[in-house]
Amino acid sequence: MVDVKKIEEAIKMLLEATGEDVNREGLIETPNRVARMYEEILSGYEDDAKNHLKKIFKESSTDMVLQKDISFHSLCEHHLAPFLGKVHIAYIPNGFVVGLSKLARTVETFSKRLQLQERLTKDIANAINENLNPKGVMVIIEAEHTCMTMRGVKKVGSKTVTYFCVGEFEKNENLQNRVFNLIK
Repeated sequence: MVDVKKIEEAIKMLLEATGEDVNREGLIETPNRVARMYEEILSGYEDDAKNHLKKIFKESSTDMVLQKDISFHSLCEHHLAPFLGKVHIAYIPNGFVVGLSKLARTVETFSKRLQLQERLTKDIANAINENLNPKGVMVIIEAEHTCMTMRGVKKVGSKTVTYFCVGEFEKNENLQNRVFNLIK
């Protein structure tokens, strides 16, 4: 649970440390606004992906399911700077499929935590694998990190791509390439 009062105090101290007058009209409510924002964007700690992935339906098809372009945003745990982009999820059913919105909700669960893109990719894939027991899962994330675009090297538009495979995707490069081609 996010401690709103602690965050308000921390933001007030941050503003003071930058030389700002925390009693200036435009800043008086800023600590509370920032605390409420963090409460919202870090709400994934209060959620569990299995709650979303339990809504399954019997399905005999073993054709790959691909949901692509699931938008997300998260906070990099190294700089507390946002990174945002798209998640693509492919899985091969093993007797069951999940409601499509549940894949997006799973992305939300993990992205609303302090994250690394690499861990986010793996967390989503593992949650789907553990809860659906599919024949295989592949998760691909493309994201722009503001810690690279707003500071440091300042390379606006650069994207980081990560992917993680489980089951049949892990062993089958042709299957992986099929997913990559479908998301282009």
